[in-house]
Amino acid sequence: MKGSFKLGNIAGIGVFIHWTFSILIAYIIFSNYRAGHDAERIGWMVLFVCSIFGTVFLHELGHALAAKRYGINTKDITILPIGGLARLEKIPEKPVEELVVALAGPAVNIALAGITALFITMPSANELSIQLAGGVNSDNFFLNFFIVNIWLAVFNLIPAFPMDGGRVLRALLAMKMQRHIATTVAARIGQVLALGFIFLGFFGNPFLIFIGLFIILGAQGEAQMTKAEFMMKGILVKDILMKNYETIEESDTIETAVNKLLNGQCKNFVVMANQKPVATLGRDEIIKALSDNGKQTLLYSVADKNPIRLNVNQSLEEVYPIMIAGKNSLAFVYDNQQFIGVLDLENILEFIMVKEAEEKK
Repeated sequence: MKGSFKLGNIAGIGVFIHWTFSILIAYIIFSNYRAGHDAERIGWMVLFVCSIFGTVFLHELGHALAAKRYGINTKDITILPIGGLARLEKIPEKPVEELVVALAGPAVNIALAGITALFITMPSANELSIQLAGGVNSDNFFLNFFIVNIWLAVFNLIPAFPMDGGRVLRALLAMKMQRHIATTVAARIGQVLALGFIFLGFFGNPFLIFIGLFIILGAQGEAQMTKAEFMMKGILVKDILMKNYETIEESDTIETAVNKLLNGQCKNFVVMANQKPVATLGRDEIIKALSDNGKQTLLYSVADKNPIRLNVNQSLEEVYPIMIAGKNSLAFVYDNQQFIGVLDLENILEFIMVKEAEEKK
């Protein structure tokens, strides 16, 4: 993720922290100083926030290590001011495996809360409010740490995407039905819960509105992605290969590319040199080059000379994430090192829409 700094590696997983985390720490220090709190109290607050993000990291590491057990690697873990993000190569498709991976994160929080409970005396309900009223200090640090870990475990187990609870629900449903149907059912249950959060947010804590919207968007995205993966099962690159594509010469100028862009429907071009494909050029690159350098810029200086290269027999399931992650939506397709055509991300999306329409008949 852009703007992140690497802290190191744990179990072969890169650990990063986003630069905006420093803004959070600075805000805590400034707001507490402005409120007249002394240096000791400010120090305990900063230490507590850092410990919570350490907990968030361990939560994500729990997911990563559980996934590794099933041969799924984690690209990296990034700590953000709003939480953590573990980028798994993929989500396990077997229900039992997904259940284990999803529960691993909250299990870490429960374990941390259990360990912390050994070092604290649980107060009564009345005493609890009194102890927490003065903010974090040396006397209630571990009590606050215990409560936050319990809260994180419970919150993450809400049965709604993109929380862990949504994946737990999907895994349980997938034991009885197809995965994409289980995802749709789980997503709808989550969205109903989200509407409840939004409703309560208008009459109570406005933060619940944000959580509700977050769940609705997350559930919709998860359902769409899983449905797309189902549609692509058994489909190879050669099944939707594009042999008719727009070309443009490497020696042409941006002005030529702009004219082609405006006079047709094509947004991505194969750049040719000596009658061979050597690069790709997309609409965004054309507009940026026009803005930065003008119409007479030669295409060879702005084209992507390292396009995605696919094998004709690769599965569409494998290719789709690669295409989404790529900076250019046009990929070269080869058969025994022979260039035979291209694959366009938009064409994949059109293929999915056609398959969906056929299923509705």
